[in-house]
Amino acid sequence: MKPLDFAAALAVILIWAMNFIVGKVAVGQIPPNLLLAVRFALVAVLLLPFLRPPGKSWWLILAMSVVLGGLHFGLLFSGLRGVEAGLAAIAIQLSVPFSLLLATIVYRERASVLQYVGIVVAFVGVYLLGGDPATVPSVIHLVMVVASAFAWAVANMIIKRIGDINVFVLNAWFAVFVLPQFAIASALFEHGQLQALENADWRAWGGIVFMAVAASITAYGLWYYLIRKYEVNRVVPLMLLAPVLAVFLAALLLDEPLTVRILFGGLVTLSGVAMIHVFRPSPPSPPPDPPPAPSQAPVV
Repeated sequence: MKPLDFAAALAVILIWAMNFIVGKVAVGQIPPNLLLAVRFALVAVLLLPFLRPPGKSWWLILAMSVVLGGLHFGLLFSGLRGVEAGLAAIAIQLSVPFSLLLATIVYRERASVLQYVGIVVAFVGVYLLGGDPATVPSVIHLVMVVASAFAWAVANMIIKRIGDINVFVLNAWFAVFVLPQFAIASALFEHGQLQALENADWRAWGGIVFMAVAASITAYGLWYYLIRKYEVNRVVPLMLLAPVLAVFLAALLLDEPLTVRILFGGLVTLSGVAMIHVFRPSPPSPPPDPPPAPSQAPVV
């Protein structure tokens, strides 16, 4: 990966780590579907100048809005209501083994035996994070986060198919397509929306601005660029640093406890993800150069 592309990946890691913190604060004051509707309304307004016809890929963008938007974001932010930000940041890393499995099926990307072992280790780690279902009341919210990780993996496959498109045009149409999904979901399943918006403090509104400008426009714009330029199995594991940073930011800023369960389960999960990243199969050797063609007599 080129140095500038690696720097872009690090920027995505930092923004996404902080996104769990501001998301946890905001969703504690505003219902998740309403929160996401306001977030993507702001994104749509900011990217209005880029709302140009997307060409033949409009149906892929629509599909991405359902999978990455309605499913991934909807499940993640609903899960954040009952799961600590640090724990959610670790559990969402299951998108790496999910992406690996889907990439081998959809794009025939090669995977090593140790990568498959890493998949098993990662899932064991998330099981340890959940603890004993009989004593952890938020296990359903953890399941939501895991399901959102799978939706993210599916979205990565769709992004690869979209091909070459301006990332701001992509983000603008994504926001337009996903906004009514969350607005309808909020109207059907949530209540007290106006009161929640009136009572929300500067942290919630600041979180919405951060999620719209930094996460949706900046980080996802860089992510789309990276995921289209490099193999899925090369880009996705770089997000390994995001949950580590998020866990410590959550402890520092939200006073979330660093329990043995979170530390050990997180270590196991990230070890599995690291195995997927480190033990990528070597690229196939290029075929040997063909022997030189016999010289031909000049045409006269």
